[in-house]
Amino acid sequence: MTSRLYDESRPRRLTHFLNGEAHAGANDRFGEVFNPATGEVTARVPLAGQADVEEALTAATAALPGWADTSPLRRARVLFRFKELLEKNADELTALITHEHGKVLSDARGEFTRGLEVVEFACGIPHLLKGEYSDQVGTGIDSYSLRQPVGVCAGITPFNFPVMVPMWMFPVAIACGNTFVLKPSERDPGPALMLAELLREAGLPNGVFNVLNGDAEAVNALLTDPRVAAVSFVGSTPIAQHIYSTGAAHGKRVQALGGAKNHMVVMPDADLEQAVDALVGAAYGSAGERCMAISVAVAVGDVADALVARVADRVRKLRIGPGTDPEADMGPLITRAHLERVTGYVDLGVSEGAELVVDGRGFRVEGHEGGFFLGGCLFDRVEPSMRIYREEIFGPVLSVVRVPDLDHAISLVNAHEFGNGVAVFTRNGGVAREFTRRISAGMVGINVPIPVPLAFHSFGGWKHSLFGDHAIHGPEGVHFYTRLKTVTSRWPSAGELSANSFIMPTH
Repeated sequence: MTSRLYDESRPRRLTHFLNGEAHAGANDRFGEVFNPATGEVTARVPLAGQADVEEALTAATAALPGWADTSPLRRARVLFRFKELLEKNADELTALITHEHGKVLSDARGEFTRGLEVVEFACGIPHLLKGEYSDQVGTGIDSYSLRQPVGVCAGITPFNFPVMVPMWMFPVAIACGNTFVLKPSERDPGPALMLAELLREAGLPNGVFNVLNGDAEAVNALLTDPRVAAVSFVGSTPIAQHIYSTGAAHGKRVQALGGAKNHMVVMPDADLEQAVDALVGAAYGSAGERCMAISVAVAVGDVADALVARVADRVRKLRIGPGTDPEADMGPLITRAHLERVTGYVDLGVSEGAELVVDGRGFRVEGHEGGFFLGGCLFDRVEPSMRIYREEIFGPVLSVVRVPDLDHAISLVNAHEFGNGVAVFTRNGGVAREFTRRISAGMVGINVPIPVPLAFHSFGGWKHSLFGDHAIHGPEGVHFYTRLKTVTSRWPSAGELSANSFIMPTH
């Protein structure tokens, strides 16, 4: 692979991106970036200390007044140029995703496209920031509203979407007039650095967008620094709870998207072939490392035996290999530590008494024996009391729970602590409508397995899948990255001036 970020002959030392340029960092701590398909270390990434955080926030704070005062139209023009550069460099960026994360190239391209759509949405910011105006709300009095930037914003993003999730945040934030500090996952930071380079090439002023690589030390520094006005986070629920509580305690606006255990309910009347196709792709795509992956199939009534048999046949036939293999259905997991964690859950499921129909443990790819590969795993007869049902596994592990009817299926989903996404497959419109109205989840798919909204809608779950009042991107994103100001205006002539009034104004 050819990239501006890598020399394949040796591990590359990456940098931060602060105030418009690469920055080696003041700290002497480093993390390792792997090629998950080979297990080889491809880069060393600096882990920011307090001095690096200070430099990032100083740059973002200094750039804020000028950028906030730039007209929305000019901000949009920078994003239009950024969009063009993204499209021009799409192949290189998607190859970099595959190189560091491991997902197959076609999936990396899909990730890129869903991020690009948010950039396209943010290019419409002159329209999106239009306020409301009411003429003559009282005699000689008008009222209008406007939305203004909140200030310096921070984004903390996960390893599973190193391009898409950052682009769910910063395009909307900077379009609204804020400056931004991105703390990407230290497991695959290369794509974030490339995005920073493209933004600079698009003409974004120095300091408006910064990349600060690091771990918990950098995160906690951003959460407690008074210069940070808003924090966006996507990741696991325990960390989301920490992000939300710490950020809120320090006076910040916080949106923290946590974990998930997404269910797909298959009704007896569903088109079984369509349901199986959808289920296998949604459960095993990207090796299950998606917050919207289907990890539980809820088989209703007598559909269970046929569903399990057909899914098992498909799982056994999955083609697993390096992300660069154009025939591969899924690639490796992100690190050896994560592989061991997911494998541990499979061991746990067996010990809990679930029926392991397909066992992917010990999977090896010829020529890539050092890669972090796990074959698809399928459990049947999983019970709600089992940890493999209750906890997020984040790997290619699908559990099947059997229930007798729709009421039991809805009760099962609603009782789970997570409420990110859910799907139902049925040919009955009445069932679909009832399911949609009664289910406790933020995103619902009807014969759609992964109901991720497009950029002009907003993404977010319920319960322990979202902490904070705003979902991400779309109209909710614009509201999160702006503050509402409402103005009541009167221009009386000299003769209309009146004496002091001590009653509640009624216009």
